[in-house]
Amino acid sequence: MSSRTDLLAWLNELLQINYTKVEQCGSGGAYCQIMDSIYGDVPMNRVKMNAKHEYEFLANFKVLQNVFKAKRIDKPVPVEKLVKCKMQDNLEFLQWIKRFWESNYGGHGYDAVARRKGAALEPPATVAPVPTSRSTPGAAGGSRAGGRTPLGGFRSGSAQSNEQVIQLQNQVAELNGQLEGLEKERDFYFEKLREIEILVQEQIESTEESGKEESEVFKKIQKILYSTEEGFEVPEPGAQVDEEETF
Repeated sequence: MSSRTDLLAWLNELLQINYTKVEQCGSGGAYCQIMDSIYGDVPMNRVKMNAKHEYEFLANFKVLQNVFKAKRIDKPVPVEKLVKCKMQDNLEFLQWIKRFWESNYGGHGYDAVARRKGAALEPPATVAPVPTSRSTPGAAGGSRAGGRTPLGGFRSGSAQSNEQVIQLQNQVAELNGQLEGLEKERDFYFEKLREIEILVQEQIESTEESGKEESEVFKKIQKILYSTEEGFEVPEPGAQVDEEETF
């Protein structure tokens, strides 16, 4: 079984990238391009190798899952675990995909940079997962040193304190459920917009290559996609990501 050092050396040589941590594979881009090195028909124009946010990671893994489905690869992709950019989860999946590559790669030459159309490549950020701990103030209070006053100023054994803890737990659970629903809805609509963006870009590039005049409709659609609200500034490429989003 390959070590982390061996896996990174193989990955960087194959894809001509400069990953320093296995966790960076959690963006999904490298996994997509490994499959492209085998089959040569992965839609790399849909893959964001410089992905910085979890919703972009999810879009990349959607491409990977479509490849697995098209090639009838009977291997579940644990997307929810991989996008959290944890070392162990990505190490195990990278070890599996390397074994798959060794069994299916035909030894043909592969120009990874050309398949990415020469796009500048920076190692993706590893996004820190949102804490999902369900530990409660009451549970934490059990390990406190004696003499401290628990939440609300009541002693930990009082019925009123326990009732407050239960109410807070219920509120947190309800808010977590609402947040999960909003995130799923956000990712759904983002994926739709991303597909429209790719389709429009492909049509514009095709028109430019054929020397025809660009369609005003596609220009207008692209303008709408890239428009921003007043006062909102698009971050510059390579701009530092908020500390809360990285580790």
